[in-house]
Amino acid sequence: MSPDHWLLILCLAVGAYGLRLAGLIGGQAIIRNARLKTLLDDLPGCLIVALVAASLANSDLTVWLAALFALAVAILSNNVVITMALGFAAMFGLQYFGVSL
Repeated sequence: MSPDHWLLILCLAVGAYGLRLAGLIGGQAIIRNARLKTLLDDLPGCLIVALVAASLANSDLTVWLAALFALAVAILSNNVVITMALGFAAMFGLQYFGVSL
């Protein structure tokens, strides 16, 4: 291998471990800050909402009906597995029985 290859490997290794070190130091700083900690506690829910909203943006009414049904199940059961299973069942049922609006 040429010296350029070794230099590239060295730069990538420094970058990879530098990102890990920055995450470790930044994570400790965030844990110590109460305002950021409460913000990050809500982050997973916000990410899920963003992903679902992006997937529903260009969907037809059948997908929206299944999503509304899954939302109702989520509110009533507060269980992710049941929500996913019944949301999938609703989507499958609407498509299987030819409900296309």
